[in-house]
Amino acid sequence: MTEQLTQLGQMTALPASPEAARLERVGNPHADLGYCVRFTAPEFTSLCPITGQPDFAHLVIDYIPGDWIVESKSLKLYLGSFRNHGAFHEGCTLDIARRLVAEIAPRWLRIGGYWYPRGGMPIDVFYQTGSAPEGVWIPPQDVAPYRGRG
Repeated sequence: MTEQLTQLGQMTALPASPEAARLERVGNPHADLGYCVRFTAPEFTSLCPITGQPDFAHLVIDYIPGDWIVESKSLKLYLGSFRNHGAFHEGCTLDIARRLVAEIAPRWLRIGGYWYPRGGMPIDVFYQTGSAPEGVWIPPQDVAPYRGRG
């Protein structure tokens, strides 16, 4: 089940770009059950495609696996590959969702991109593949909107 993994347990350099990153997957050991997997990346970074200034976000990714689960080190490296990648908040958030859907074909996926302000305005981006299947507990994301210092 894990023979095809090339990054886990190895020294692996951060990919130069999201396109160069390799997302790896393993067979879902409980494909007969509906359950939710959550990944949280509270220090996600990318670059503004116009100014080159850094952008920061708190990402929350929830998914209900089908036949595959994403290998977490490869996901960490994929998310880290955005560090020097120029894209708008909407582009980063939806590119991550689409890549995960393409690689692991989940039964359901939701992503919340809670972006910190640039120019005085936070931009939060949300996407999900459809309605969550019945009978699976999906916890709320509960990331508070940005309030500044107050």
